[in-house]
Amino acid sequence: MIVHDRQFCAFGHTMAGMDEVGRGSLFGPVVAACVMMPAEPLFSWVDDSKRLSAMRREELDARIREHALYLGLGEASPREIDQFNILNATRLAMKRAASKAPASLCLVDALDGLQLPFPIRAIVHGDATSYHIAAASIVAKVARDKMMEEWGIRYPHYSLENNKGYGTAAHLAAIRKYGVTPEHRMSFLKNALSGIGGDT
Repeated sequence: MIVHDRQFCAFGHTMAGMDEVGRGSLFGPVVAACVMMPAEPLFSWVDDSKRLSAMRREELDARIREHALYLGLGEASPREIDQFNILNATRLAMKRAASKAPASLCLVDALDGLQLPFPIRAIVHGDATSYHIAAASIVAKVARDKMMEEWGIRYPHYSLENNKGYGTAAHLAAIRKYGVTPEHRMSFLKNALSGIGGDT
């Protein structure tokens, strides 16, 4: 994965990687991370966050945070997702994550249309082929999972600590029974459910 990134570094770029998590969730924000990693040390097991166990992700998250040259997190709220749509909200979260990155190039996992102060290279399956994007995917995933655990305490009926806000059968059943919370994405629920209402 680092070989893929180094083909760009060879041209003198200070490189960042960026990825997001939570685009398909029914609940909570979409979260993006922008990460700039040093040439050394290189961490084994850095990969697409979806391929890693929770324990491995948390271990790597701590190492990445300790050594990163830059680490930024950005969010777009459920209301922003409803207002702008998920694609534009994802772009907004990424813009916030990368706003202070001292980069001359940013590798992004297959998303274009970003408005950033430096060039962007969108890479298909970047979280599985780019070290920097994979590192960003890990940071974003761990950050959002922690949010869901905290929301799970506030809204215990929805098992958010387990489903991370995604539309599992149990989550949909809980919405039907208890209604929606202020953190649910109404634009996502319109097609998933009918006849729901009320805050919990």
